[in-house]
Amino acid sequence: MKLRLVCVGKLSEDWQKQACADYSKRLKHRFTLDIVELKEEKGGRRGDTATLLHREGQRILDKISAQDFAVVLDETGRQLTSVQLADTLGEKMLHGAQPWCLIIGGPYGLDPQVKQRANLMLSLSKLTLTHQMARLFLLEQLYRGSTILRNEPYHNP
Repeated sequence: MKLRLVCVGKLSEDWQKQACADYSKRLKHRFTLDIVELKEEKGGRRGDTATLLHREGQRILDKISAQDFAVVLDETGRQLTSVQLADTLGEKMLHGAQPWCLIIGGPYGLDPQVKQRANLMLSLSKLTLTHQMARLFLLEQLYRGSTILRNEPYHNP
C-alpha cells in the first residue's frame, strides 16, 4: 500500500529529523512511503492569514490525486485509538489498497478546501501540537498500526 505524507514546513530540530527518519525507515519495510514537504507561506501574523492558507491549500490539493484516500489532520477531526487507526488502515488495505494521502498543515492550519477534500478528518489529540510534532506522532501511530495488523509485540494494549 502507498502512503504519501504531505506536510507544510520542514522539521527544524535535529531530534525531530532523527525520530521521523527512524519511523519512516520502519514504515518503508511495510508500505511505500513518500514524504512531500511544501514551503510554508510567510506573513500570517501581520498579513492576510486567509490568503496564506489559500495559497498553501492550493499546493496541497495539487498533491492529492483523485484516487487517494485523503486523511487530513485537524483538531476538529475524529479521535481514534491506535487499534481503531490500525483497523481503518487494515480495512483500506483489504479493499483494494487505495493510496493514502495524509495531510499536515502549517502553523496556521489548513484552508477549508483541503478539509472539504478529506475522506477522513483525524485529530491526534485534543491538545494543540506543532505541525512538526504532529508529523512525528502520525508516523509513530502509522508504524504502531502496522505492528498491530501484523500482531507484533510493539503495541501493548
